[in-house]
Amino acid sequence: MTDYVTKPIPAAKPPGTHVARPWGAFEQYACNEDCTVSVMTVQAGQRLSLQAHTGRAELWIALDDGAEVVVGDETLRPSAGEEVWIPANTRHRLAAAGDRAVRVLEVAFGNWQQGDITRYADDYARPANGE
Repeated sequence: MTDYVTKPIPAAKPPGTHVARPWGAFEQYACNEDCTVSVMTVQAGQRLSLQAHTGRAELWIALDDGAEVVVGDETLRPSAGEEVWIPANTRHRLAAAGDRAVRVLEVAFGNWQQGDITRYADDYARPANGE
């Protein structure tokens, strides 16, 4: 079995930093850290596989209302701007439960690669492991 843990993976959500500026503010989730940042878009009525990763933990920030997120045994419906922490090896899934697409900003800590995916359920008949 391949070991996908090649970089440090935080056990808990790293603390964000709120930085105030005269024009407003920004939230900083990673500063000069080794991480991968993506924006995922899920089309209306679609969902990702129920999956887990051995090589990374993920911080998801909802960009739109209407997302449905499963983390472990919990189902969440984060509003735009809300954060969801997904520890490594935790089953999770993102869905667009409503009638429009949803976007989530993903900050992945650890070694981002498709090979570390274990799928427990998938609507598209993809393999149980890997891409």
